[in-house]
Amino acid sequence: MGEDVRHRIAKRAAQEIENGMIVNLGIGIPSLVPDYISSNVHVMIHAENGILGIGSSPKESFEDENLCNAAGYPVTIKDGGSYFDSSVAFGMIRKGYVDLTILGSLQVSEAGDLANWIVPGRRVPGMGGAMELAQKAKKVIVLMNHTNKNGESKIVTECSLPLTSKRCVNLIITEMAVIQVTSDGLFLTDIMYPYSIEEIIEKTDAPLTIAENPSIIY
Repeated sequence: MGEDVRHRIAKRAAQEIENGMIVNLGIGIPSLVPDYISSNVHVMIHAENGILGIGSSPKESFEDENLCNAAGYPVTIKDGGSYFDSSVAFGMIRKGYVDLTILGSLQVSEAGDLANWIVPGRRVPGMGGAMELAQKAKKVIVLMNHTNKNGESKIVTECSLPLTSKRCVNLIITEMAVIQVTSDGLFLTDIMYPYSIEEIIEKTDAPLTIAENPSIIY
């Protein structure tokens, strides 16, 4: 996925953030979202390593080696931000104080099941806070490639990879489309230019309902 496409996905995800929210961001594309949050929206970005109030990415050569997000990447902090230990950070998640989490994923099912922590047989450092966030955040958005490196759909009828959490995903944003997860199945609301509805349906294993007038994102 090209860098411009990653930023386009992050920019669309930022539109889901509302004033006053506490938001947790996963690694990868979600970490780009703060760069696209409107200056009119007051939001506090939360990280599992113990920060509340992450700002936009620092300019090159202005990084603080002691200030990073949960993935270890340099960040800035907004006025009013705070620091605490990881036990407090996870306590905030488990008590349901996080309004929105934006995560990457390996697969999402039509029921909103999330599989994003392991591919069997591969070594990983752990799932971090994904299980707690998927269970306890008030809204879960997934940002990911529409297909895997083999061209297989990552939006599936039923996940074949180990689940992080069941029925937790509310919205999926890929380089091809924006798809809501509803009680009646998957509902396509936005199309990413230059893809067509036919291409999106072809690359999606799970059935889709198409909005009457889907938005086109350039």
